[in-house]
Amino acid sequence: MEIEIATIGGYEEVGRQMTAVRAGDDVVIFDMGLNLSQVLIHDNVETERMHSLDLIDMGAIPDDRIMSQLEGDVQAIVPTHGHLDHIGAISKLAHRYDAPIVASPFTIELVKQQIEGEQKFGVDNDLVKMEAGETMRIGDSGNVDLEFVNVTHSIIDAINPVLHTPEGSVVYGLDKRMDHDPVIGDPIDMKRFREIGREGNGVLCYIEDCTNANKKGRTPSESVARRHLKDALYSMEDYDGGIVATTFSSHISRVTSLVEFAKDIGRQPVLLGRSMEKYSGTAERLDFVDFPDDLGMFGHRKSVDRTFKRIMNEGKENFLPVVTGHQGEPRAMLTRMARGETPYDIQDGDKVVFSARVIPEPTNEGQRYQAEKLLGMQGARIYDDIHVSGHLCQEGHYEMLDALQPQHVIPAHQNMKGFSGYVDLASNQGYTMGRDLHVTRNGNRIQLVD
Repeated sequence: MEIEIATIGGYEEVGRQMTAVRAGDDVVIFDMGLNLSQVLIHDNVETERMHSLDLIDMGAIPDDRIMSQLEGDVQAIVPTHGHLDHIGAISKLAHRYDAPIVASPFTIELVKQQIEGEQKFGVDNDLVKMEAGETMRIGDSGNVDLEFVNVTHSIIDAINPVLHTPEGSVVYGLDKRMDHDPVIGDPIDMKRFREIGREGNGVLCYIEDCTNANKKGRTPSESVARRHLKDALYSMEDYDGGIVATTFSSHISRVTSLVEFAKDIGRQPVLLGRSMEKYSGTAERLDFVDFPDDLGMFGHRKSVDRTFKRIMNEGKENFLPVVTGHQGEPRAMLTRMARGETPYDIQDGDKVVFSARVIPEPTNEGQRYQAEKLLGMQGARIYDDIHVSGHLCQEGHYEMLDALQPQHVIPAHQNMKGFSGYVDLASNQGYTMGRDLHVTRNGNRIQLVD
């Protein structure tokens, strides 16, 4: 059976992930993501109203025109998890393919919301839920199957999809860390990865996220970030001024910890911002988390400002707002607070807790720097980097290569500089550039089996 990989997006940047795998006449697409930084550098861009071709030219979504060169029919579109760099282009591209979108329950719900917000295209692909540990037959050949393996990441309900073919398995390894003690959900299923590496013809190809491939050691568990966060917030228990926290809206485990620790130090937590309300509300509705009954979630700007007024009237010392804006996004809550555009008055000595790391990309770094400077000018004290990454560091990569023992490896989710650490460690494991280690770019095709 011919096996071919099309590296469509996410092979020259962090963002707009999209990869297609052709097994004979059957094609499976993994991820359709957005490169948010390419949107943020433009003022007042509303992607919901834009045509896909304009977004492709902007570099915001994958250029999927290479798909016309693949000889086969798309049988499934499979996003690995609910981050925008993996699902943000589905509402712009999925309608071109007569194929269902297959994802875990939380991811499917986020995809559904993306599609409902779309104003340019009618996307009516079937939405199919599949749990980690389950398998689905792909196409009509009878010998290609799709399996979901549970992984841990900075968003709940993440999976790594595996395409089982007669020539061996193709494991799509975006995005994960090896968390054996997660705050929410099950640990990463390393037992299943080791089994896949030794079943049948083994692993033909492993496509791997290289975000932290230049960092030594291993990525700590989310439980480590939880302890760090607890230590920081408990140290503020006797402070009688304002405390504000920000983290990734999609990081439900971290939001859960913030809500719990706010209660512990005698403050009423409140979630503010559109994406904060979207992700946490969805997680609660699907029973992934059980928030306190009195937890307020407000996304609309007027309701957010009303909440800020209430906080100022009743006393900042009684509340802990958890807000959007950890990357300094221009329209996010924390950035508006830093500019003095909300009723919340930041005063000298108030604490701002960044339970997030700056995404290593120039736009984010510049925006975050500006937000912190503006907060500092108002007298805010910054608590920075109370976080653990959602991506593997070098020791995790070594462990995955040992578990899977793939015949071919394709680094992804980075630019050429970001690939360098992975190239080195894969070379240490006996892989050779141009033979079985394929460093590629967007828009390329790699023929693994003729």
